[in-house]
Amino acid sequence: MTDVKKPDNVVFNEKTKTYDAALKPYGTNLSAPSIKTTDTIAWKNKGIAKLNHNIERRYQELKKQYNLLMEEIEHNNLVYSSKFTFEPIIGEVYYLYERDNGETFLSILSPDQCDFNSLGSFLINSDYLWEKIV
Repeated sequence: MTDVKKPDNVVFNEKTKTYDAALKPYGTNLSAPSIKTTDTIAWKNKGIAKLNHNIERRYQELKKQYNLLMEEIEHNNLVYSSKFTFEPIIGEVYYLYERDNGETFLSILSPDQCDFNSLGSFLINSDYLWEKIV
């Protein structure tokens, strides 16, 4: 028997040699709705915009934390490199001053009790970190 080519509108499975239009998950006759690909460009662009926004926000948060950390390191370097002849007590406030020659020193005297050039007030915490008090 000669293989006869079936018309395009007839669904015939060459492998199983059966008509299997009813088994297909899509319409197979000419009046069935056409298969259209979903336009995902708008969805992708929306997702990319949200992703970029979230990454930018997280970057700004990290940048802010980094700047705070660098400021904390700077304060600690400033205080620890200054001259003081006493052992600071944890939780107490001390005052950092600068002499005319540029040398810095730590004192228990507040700026309203002396005429030194004040660089700020600092508190030492239990981790031996100096926190600048505004």
